[in-house]
Amino acid sequence: MSKPIKELPVFKTEAEETAFWQSHDSTDYVDWTQAHKVRLSNLKPSTKTISLRLPQHLLDSIKVAANARDVPYQSLIKVWLQEKLNAR
Repeated sequence: MSKPIKELPVFKTEAEETAFWQSHDSTDYVDWTQAHKVRLSNLKPSTKTISLRLPQHLLDSIKVAANARDVPYQSLIKVWLQEKLNAR
């Protein structure tokens, strides 16, 4: 037997809602058995710009490899970094 779901209060501010959820359990207000998985395919992960100093010969080699694959060299660096992390 499931417990009755309480009605959510109306929040005036995001801070008020944050304070509410810090002191309340969502299972009192949401029937999670009715939840459905969704895929948010248009969301892109946030990125951060970094500065990376590379020897000129290394950067030139990366650019040649990227050109051979017809991709931007920054994209190729990201792919290679991700592949290396996945291989760990």
